[in-house]
Order: sequence, then structure tokens, then C-alpha cells
Amino acid sequence: MTQAILTRFEAARSVVRDAADLAMKMRPAPGGPKGTQKSAQDWLTETDGAVEAFISERIGMLFPEDGFQGEEEGRTRTGTLRWVVDPIDGTSNYARGRNRWCISLGLMDGDMPVAGIIEAPMLGETYTAVRGHGAFLNGQRIHASPVTDTASSLIEMGWSNRVPPGVFQQKIDAILNLGAMPRSGGSGAIALAEVACGRQDGYLEICINLWDVAAALVLLDEAGARVSPFLRDGGLTGGVCILAAAPGIADALSNAVGVSLK
Repeated sequence: MTQAILTRFEAARSVVRDAADLAMKMRPAPGGPKGTQKSAQDWLTETDGAVEAFISERIGMLFPEDGFQGEEEGRTRTGTLRWVVDPIDGTSNYARGRNRWCISLGLMDGDMPVAGIIEAPMLGETYTAVRGHGAFLNGQRIHASPVTDTASSLIEMGWSNRVPPGVFQQKIDAILNLGAMPRSGGSGAIALAEVACGRQDGYLEICINLWDVAAALVLLDEAGARVSPFLRDGGLTGGVCILAAAPGIADALSNAVGVSLK
């Protein structure tokens, strides 16, 4: 990996820490949701825009030749190296004063994710990865789960209002039939990071976007997880399915939910 990417990664870690401080200062107290509901369970808060603008400005000052893409504003700059940010992943949690949310910042070299940072300040956790250099949680090397029995596995599935009625229940039933424990936590980036660190053994979301996964894709590869061909299947330009799994249960989970893996 080039020194240019490593230099950017180290600088971005500081930018994300400062962005997390901003998000913490703006976070609402626990209670009813604070924000605008765009559609069913799809929230937008003032913090989403503020954090994205903060990261865009800082990255633009440090690396003006780089591209930038955010969930809220889309592609605002172009470049061979492109930063992709979800300013608050898990906004429905954030809007209620819950803890399971994060800032996700990935770096793409053309169409390849090469570095990622996922900062979950309320959890006190920072996931980092650079392609070819391993994946880490708070500075400690992480690996996908060694579980090989689906009846011992924990599988998360993300919910989206863009998925046709009945599909979520169908996939959850397939997971239950494996003897696995299903759950849904409201943050795709954190869920994928937890597959990378072995806290859970799989994550499925039927429709998810690049900004949700750009950072996590590097983590998963470096941690030895198996992942569906998200980018090949259209993830660079729109919402598509993602499945990530620990190697020992990957084939069984893939067959059960009908999503192929690389």
C-alpha cells in the first residue's frame, strides 16, 4: 500500500476523532426521537449534516485533490482517491439518545476500498483497517469468529423500508432454521465491524449503500471474514444486498438466505 494512503489514513483518524467530539456535543438526550423522519424508521438529524460538512471541509483542506462522497450531499468532489462518509450510521439510535451509532469513513482507490475508520464514541470503540495491514479494534488486532456450528452462531439482520414486505421475515426464518440467534441493532457499519471482530458471526442487509459499508469492507477483508460481492453487484452506485460471515458458517448461512459470497 502506498505511503500516500497511509498518510491519509493517519490524518483521517484525527479528523474522525474530532468529528466524533462534535457529534457527542450535539447528541440528544434519551427519549423520543429528535430529528426529521424522511420515511419509515429513516431519520435525519442536524448532526448528520454538521458532521458530514466538518469532515468534508477538513479532508478538503488536507487533501484537496481527493474526491469526497457523503450520505447527505452525495459526491461533492472527484479524484482517484475518494473519501466516502456516513456521518451518523445508526441515526435512529442517535436520535433517541441511544449508544449504538458511529461515524464511518472509508477511502477508495478507484473502485477498491483501501482504508476504513469506524468510530463509535458512546461505545468507546474505534475500528481501523488499511488494506494489507490488518484490522484493529482500539489498537488490538481482530479476526472473524472461529464458530463453525450455526446452532452456536449469532446473526444480525438490518431492516430497511426499501425491502418488499415479507422479505425480512423470510430471511429471519431462514436464520432461525439454522439454530442461530437473530438480532437487529440499527447500525449496519457497527454490525459489519462486529463480524470482523468476532462478536457476531454474520450480518445480512437486503438494501444498503456504499457510505454504510466503505470502511467496513476493508475491516472484513483484513479480518478474514467472507463477504458477498457488494461492489460488483452495484454497490458503487446504489443500494444492494450485503452478507458478511465468519468463514466457518459462511456457506451454510449463504445457502440459507440465498445470497452468494465471494
